Amino acid sequence: MELKRKYPVGIQNFEKLREDGFLYVDKTALIYQMVKSGSYFFLSRPRRFGKSLLVNTLKAYFEGRKELFQGLAIEQLETEWTCHPVLHFDFSTGKFETRQMLREAIDYKLSEMEQPYGIPQDGLSPNIRMTRLIKTAFQQTGQRVVVLVDEYDSAMLQHIDDDERQEDVRMEMRNLFSPLKEADPWLHFVLLTGITKFSQMSIFSELNNLTNISMLSQYDTLCGISEEELTTQLRPDIEKLAESYGDSYDDMLRELKEMYDGYHFSRAKTDVYNPYSLLNAFNNKDIQSYWFGTATPTFLTKIIRRYKMELEDLSNIQCATSTFDQPVEHVSDPIPVLYQSGYLTIKGYQRFGDVYTLDFPNREVRQGFANSLYRYYASNDVRSKDKLYLAYLDFYRSNDLSAFIDELKVFFAGVTYQLFNDNERHFHALLFTLLTAFGADVRPEVATARGRADIVLKMPTTIYVMELKYDKTAAEALAQIDERGYAEPFKNDGRTIVKVGINFGSTERNITEWVTEQVD
Repeated sequence: MELKRKYPVGIQNFEKLREDGFLYVDKTALIYQMVKSGSYFFLSRPRRFGKSLLVNTLKAYFEGRKELFQGLAIEQLETEWTCHPVLHFDFSTGKFETRQMLREAIDYKLSEMEQPYGIPQDGLSPNIRMTRLIKTAFQQTGQRVVVLVDEYDSAMLQHIDDDERQEDVRMEMRNLFSPLKEADPWLHFVLLTGITKFSQMSIFSELNNLTNISMLSQYDTLCGISEEELTTQLRPDIEKLAESYGDSYDDMLRELKEMYDGYHFSRAKTDVYNPYSLLNAFNNKDIQSYWFGTATPTFLTKIIRRYKMELEDLSNIQCATSTFDQPVEHVSDPIPVLYQSGYLTIKGYQRFGDVYTLDFPNREVRQGFANSLYRYYASNDVRSKDKLYLAYLDFYRSNDLSAFIDELKVFFAGVTYQLFNDNERHFHALLFTLLTAFGADVRPEVATARGRADIVLKMPTTIYVMELKYDKTAAEALAQIDERGYAEPFKNDGRTIVKVGINFGSTERNITEWVTEQVD
């Protein structure tokens, strides 16, 4: 009987992963390259992308745990396996509602690391204790110290809309880590990880010798799973998943790519798959929205509300390199936070002008983001939400647009007055968001030779070309589709083409009339 592969879902401890026989996608050659090329590094990656496992792997490496690396690339590269004292700070799991809670967590961690060196618990300030700890560890072991800080910005992001609490957190963190620069003679290696970039937080302003590797192409795949790793190390897993669905290997690879691929962390655009979602899909033999479904971070919901964001605003965004370094202490532009958090990624780069194009990385994120907006706009009546989704499924199977529009009217009637922007674009954005949330193959503002079609919805046998009007008539909307030839690009597709004109009324705040016409 063939044993099931053990997938490290939720396991960030490298020692447990290796000793208990869990799957490990070998990143040790990249790790070796990093540790031999410098001493001070910062890495930004989205949540659940393997930052904690990376930090834990480095901890085992610097502690000289050679036995854990048997059979991995680094076993053939490293010859010394020197044991260094390692100071490991992990802020990924704490909920720091107050400054005192963060201070207590820091005190506990410092006390835990001071004990092996016999350092007294004398209530000194964290910055003094940090300096003393590094110097003592160096003196007692004869080896320079390694400092690993995981998710340093977790507490900051918990209070992204509270300036006072953010300042409290920043001061506590700055006090703790300010000694790192003066401790350089006793330090061997420093790595800081987080979601937001260090330069934005003013916590490590003294550490001007940090190398930010977040957007360097040679480290694109340090966290996450590359296309090459997927199709080599994980090929058997794709084959088993395909078998469970009754699909071919190629079809399953295409579906995994559409669902979980698309992350690019530099202008080189090396494809990186979401490791959390991918491993969950293999483990459960089921393709679902795992990364987005685990939890929508509070700060994302707060940003959506603050900026009244609409899905269309987040497609094909053009931005300069300086955008990525805008401060997040006082968020004036949500784009840097959405990029660093993994909701947007690099889709293109133009060397002239140093301009990047950002968009959603894949279907999981696009659909998950749409669902977040959907829940924000919808009433609290779960039953009405389910009815609209079921109506869409019936529409998908039967092409019965009438029943779906009836449920759309019910939905719009439940959207509260405060969430409405009285204009055509807002209703357009709402409809596009709903269709995206339901997993539809839908595109907004589709360019043609004479203009842009508001919405193009592709179904198995039919393509719907939609034009939306506000306080006008459905007939005017249909006429515009004809006048500007919005349906022309799809005539050779092979599917039936249906033109749809819809009017929204400002008084009713709802669909007042709609009309369809099939293209001959």
